[in-house]
Amino acid sequence: MGGLFGAVSKNDCVMDLFFGTDYHSHLGTKTGGMCVYGPSGFDRAIHSIENSPFRTKFEKEADTMKGNMGIGSISDTEPQPLTVYSRQGHFSIGTVGVINNKTQLVQELIQHKDTQFMSMSGGEINNTELVAALISTGKDLVSGIRYAQKRIEGSLTMLVLTPKALYAARDFRGRTPLIIGKKADGYCVASESFSFVNLGYKYETELGAGEIVKITDTGYETVAEKQEEMRICSFLWTYFGYPTSVYEGENVENTRYRNGASIANADKDDPALEEVDYVAGVPDSGVAHALGYAQQSHIPYARPLIKYTPTWPRSFMPQNQKARNLIAKMKLIPVNQIIEGKKFVLVDDSIVRGTQLSETLKYLKENGAEKIHVRSACPPIMYGCKFLNFSRSVSDMDLITRRVIAELEPGEVTEEILQEYVDSHSERHRRMVERIRELLDFDSLKYQDLHEAVKAIGVDPCCLCTYCWNGKE
Repeated sequence: MGGLFGAVSKNDCVMDLFFGTDYHSHLGTKTGGMCVYGPSGFDRAIHSIENSPFRTKFEKEADTMKGNMGIGSISDTEPQPLTVYSRQGHFSIGTVGVINNKTQLVQELIQHKDTQFMSMSGGEINNTELVAALISTGKDLVSGIRYAQKRIEGSLTMLVLTPKALYAARDFRGRTPLIIGKKADGYCVASESFSFVNLGYKYETELGAGEIVKITDTGYETVAEKQEEMRICSFLWTYFGYPTSVYEGENVENTRYRNGASIANADKDDPALEEVDYVAGVPDSGVAHALGYAQQSHIPYARPLIKYTPTWPRSFMPQNQKARNLIAKMKLIPVNQIIEGKKFVLVDDSIVRGTQLSETLKYLKENGAEKIHVRSACPPIMYGCKFLNFSRSVSDMDLITRRVIAELEPGEVTEEILQEYVDSHSERHRRMVERIRELLDFDSLKYQDLHEAVKAIGVDPCCLCTYCWNGKE
């Protein structure tokens, strides 16, 4: 997914920028970057964070960079932030999002605007560079930002740093958040609200969908109004978001407790769970859901698997699926005295391909677990995400739901048929869940109901994106 942090101060802001960006490390595993504007102009650094955390890679820059304004980025895709010189002047830019019409936009800019692009390894064009090129076609910076927001199909949230101000622009449909914080000597803006708390900032406001704000050390002003329609990503509460974050007034941890309690309510008359010994969550994003389940069900909570944080403190996952499965196992150490001979309800945040969760259960049973009943804290993922990176696959057929549906349906799978599988009360949905249970070798399997998942989030359903669950944007 990726995350952004920016700061503007009457004093040097580099340490705030360093720690504020680092607090977004859970949102990306590929590259990190910082850019500040100071007496010598723009000063930028980008490092790979694939094998070590942001903080260790940027300790030198934290000591040597100087400036009163800056932006930082944690990226799951391309290196950023970038520095650009164009008709809009000199600026630095960092982005979060997905560009689905990238080829079209690149060709338009090359053919009609005489734009040229640097190519990265493998010939790909940096998404953030493309956004900068779109901005540069506007009559001024703000109109250029608005133009980029409107032209990109997918999602786009950005920070743009100029010599005079920092501009923050939330995605046109609000799919990812931006929050402004304030303290005595300046302001910050962040993807995650918790990232500035320990730096002395207080929550000030959250940008609306499509809103563009100009920030200086004396205040901020809206320079392009928010849009009425919002579609913020539901997975921020289910999986992406850090537990202490708040989006649209709803804390992630509380949402997950409510969600887990809702799943427990649905299970209260299930005779298979009468002899369950413990509720457990798959570390880390399944834990709060499991705690909510345990509190509501009055089944004790336990940790049969402990993440080894000294060398696996972050969510690093390589691109190779075989390596991903191995590392997922390497992170978790079994507690045999808790596992041996016990029956569990195991709660995970979601089931995408199913391979890692299946390996986790196999691991528990190898260590003596008698039975494991799996509960997914969200509905079945039926569509690959086209707005962020979560569940974003080469094909929808990478999803275990779609592979099972293809197996169960002898003919063409129409959208109408898919919607029957989405409906948790349909026979087709029941058969799909049972087949997934068989394939992954769970003792039982249930998914959270779509209506209940949305209810647990607590935000107006009309403002939530649930595309990956039901295909509705």
